[in-house]
Amino acid sequence: MDRAALQARQPSRVVLLDAAYAGDTVVAVGERGLIVRSADEGRSWQQAVVPASATLTAVSFQDEKHGLAVGHGGLVLATEDAGRSWQKRMDGRQIAQLMLASAERSGQERALAQARQLVADGPDKPLFALLQLDGRRMLAVGAYNIVLRSEDGGRSWTVPDAPLDNPQASHIYAARARGTRVLLAGEQGLILLSEDGGKNFRRLPAPYRGSFFTAEITADGGILVAGLRGNVWHSPDGGAHWHVRRTSSQATVTHSSLLGDEPLLSTLSGQLLRRQDDALIPLLGTPLPSINAILPLRSGGVLALTGSGAIALPATAFQNFGTTR
Repeated sequence: MDRAALQARQPSRVVLLDAAYAGDTVVAVGERGLIVRSADEGRSWQQAVVPASATLTAVSFQDEKHGLAVGHGGLVLATEDAGRSWQKRMDGRQIAQLMLASAERSGQERALAQARQLVADGPDKPLFALLQLDGRRMLAVGAYNIVLRSEDGGRSWTVPDAPLDNPQASHIYAARARGTRVLLAGEQGLILLSEDGGKNFRRLPAPYRGSFFTAEITADGGILVAGLRGNVWHSPDGGAHWHVRRTSSQATVTHSSLLGDEPLLSTLSGQLLRRQDDALIPLLGTPLPSINAILPLRSGGVLALTGSGAIALPATAFQNFGTTR
């Protein structure tokens, strides 16, 4: 976490794990602290200056210049120049101390034991997801029930006073928001929903006890969670009832995004999945390399972040997306 990221010979071929827009520029983050920028929607890339070489898992921008990236070791990085250069804001050592202070205020023995273990382990716990709420409010989540809030665009962070219903300290892999609703999903079927902008969460009954790696709140208010062994579940009523969405394989679903009003999902087998009736069908004829994440492009295409680098898929591949039910 104190060693700068090395320069990559081929920035377009590195393993990337998330991407976001900074104005008209796409910024992507990945292994060994690599952050790359593209002004042409993924056809060419330039590497940014990064002061750490821990793997980065998520990136988000508040505006065209100010953004955050998070990753392993509880690392939080910030940029004020659209991702050209980055500064370290926090790491797992500070996070462990925040968790310990929160646990001491709560007086709960289980929380205290978990927080003390975080301190003893050192800065080894990853953050997995970063969520822009409204204005300068941010949410970051990660391993072992780590949840952090910021009210000032990521300059300072706190641990929410209201504890999550996550007694086993399961990892939280995904975070999504729509209006005042915030959805978290993670390990061992963990699904948490907030109706007040992330201040308080209630645990939803899980339709599946395996891990969920992604989640979406759809335009009609429905909830979708997906993860291990191709498990994709949809609830139209806030988690009271769940319906399975069948897939053509048991490949793990790695990520999702809303393309228009419909979810688009990616898998470890290199497929992009779309909805057809109650099933999910492959969108591409020939699979890509294993897909880590996807980003809808403003041109109408999709950027796929794969194990072999970033691949920009043209808008023509998605022209009929969502027209078949």
